[in-house]
Amino acid sequence: MPHSAGSVTRSPATAVAVIPARFSSTRLPGKPLADIHGRPMIEHVYRRAAAASSVSRVIVATDDLRVFEAVRAFGGEVVMTSPDHRTGSERVAEVAARLDADLIVNVQGDEPLLAPTMIDDAVAACVTDPAVMLSTVRSRITDPAEIASPAVVKVVTDLRGRALYFTRAAVPFLRDPGTPVTWYKHVGLYVYRREFLLAFAALAPTPLELSESLEQLRALEHGHAIMTVESRHEALGVDTPDDLERVRRLLAVPAIS
Repeated sequence: MPHSAGSVTRSPATAVAVIPARFSSTRLPGKPLADIHGRPMIEHVYRRAAAASSVSRVIVATDDLRVFEAVRAFGGEVVMTSPDHRTGSERVAEVAARLDADLIVNVQGDEPLLAPTMIDDAVAACVTDPAVMLSTVRSRITDPAEIASPAVVKVVTDLRGRALYFTRAAVPFLRDPGTPVTWYKHVGLYVYRREFLLAFAALAPTPLELSESLEQLRALEHGHAIMTVESRHEALGVDTPDDLERVRRLLAVPAIS
């Protein structure tokens, strides 16, 4: 039967990864259970998160019994959560409220190519600087088509790496073609201090968040800083059947064992 996460005693630097996984998807129904080389996508994500050296525990948070049973079948830890959450962060916060951990890693359930070091780098940003309440990951855009694509979320930062804005638009705008500029895509991986996550998830949605359909803008609109770390690894979220086929081609062998 579905069960809830229990409280455990953790050291202050312990990070627990929580993977929110909804079965419903407008463009790709049943996405967490999509088959990739004989394993459901959620298993690929789970194993990659578990391979991160900074993570002591991985939990899938779902509102669907089919996902719950699939995770149990491969030996993963999974909990049932409310079906009423508006965002992944709210689902993760429900689980985090019952955990005794300083850092909570929100790992997107549709990132089967996630590099474990992305998690480690984002966790390190919080561990090394106690002032960082929330960190995330960015990577350089190398495909010009991604700059104009609204499906690829761009992030611009200040000189220290703190996010100034996240958007689906082609930002920064290149007025002079001779000006050197680097475009960054946002990788939807977040590391929260637990107390910050619980407070953040309780905030009402904000205008820019609703306009762009990007929940991280809620933090910026409320004046909270988001530290970003650059990763050399490529990330590919699965939102469409074409994305799924691309991942299947790239993952010619099973995910990390």
